[in-house]
Amino acid sequence: MLVSGRSCRSLGYQMSGSFTSSSLRAAFSHCVQQVRSYDYHHYLCLLELPPIMRKVAFALRAFNVETSRAMDVSSDPKIGLMRLLWWQERSVQARVKDARKQPNEIPETMEELEKYAEDTLATILYMTLEAGGIRSTTADHAASHVAKAGGILLLLRSLPYHANRHRHSLYITRKIAEKHGLLVEKAGQKEIRIDSRESLCEAVFEMASVANSHLEKARELAGTVPREALPVILLSVPAQVLLDSLRKVQFDVFDPRLGRGVLGISPLWYQLKVKWTSWSGKYSTFVARTCFLKLP
Repeated sequence: MLVSGRSCRSLGYQMSGSFTSSSLRAAFSHCVQQVRSYDYHHYLCLLELPPIMRKVAFALRAFNVETSRAMDVSSDPKIGLMRLLWWQERSVQARVKDARKQPNEIPETMEELEKYAEDTLATILYMTLEAGGIRSTTADHAASHVAKAGGILLLLRSLPYHANRHRHSLYITRKIAEKHGLLVEKAGQKEIRIDSRESLCEAVFEMASVANSHLEKARELAGTVPREALPVILLSVPAQVLLDSLRKVQFDVFDPRLGRGVLGISPLWYQLKVKWTSWSGKYSTFVARTCFLKLP
């Protein structure tokens, strides 16, 4: 089972201290490879964390990979749900609820998606901070905004995938879909149609604007976050890169350029962004660079 936040510090000690058996090393190596294979943009960020935080972060991210892929590795959704039900800790309750969601169930508001990100990605950041012995309300607050921004943007990036596999399971809120003419009624049920690329881009822009607001709030808080917590805020980099890439393609999530390299930019350029941000410690400056333009 996933350890609680208060247990992370002892977990980090065990992983770096007395428990150095070959089985533990093999397990950790597996975690690293899972993250590298399925979450490469975060993999590069985690390499910049201090050792004790890095080990726990890789374990948590690998766990996140396992739960997020549970519904995709099997053709039978019930088998995927059974895999999720093995995990009963708080960080996967959102995953289990998502798996149980009816095919035509549409999230109502952005607040619902923000809560989903809070219950999944933010939990990982809180526990990573705990692993480093960092207990700071400001750091938690900044991490929450980073997670919400990243969660929203990753859901937007996954729209083409979900459109191909589960036509009705699209993470566009009912309110925004209705506003932009994407919500239609079929056989007595509401569903989201994405046939109009222009309307879809407008809906994506509106949702991305919420993510941008969270990044701005994280930037405002960065100056007051304890220095030792700043490496965790480095995870704002992939969110910012994805936001920039969406802006460059006019928020068209089906543009093939988004699938190139790492989040739409070359792997080398992405690595340089991560390295420079980590080395300089100028997280607030980096996050502030994007000029968020409205669709023409």
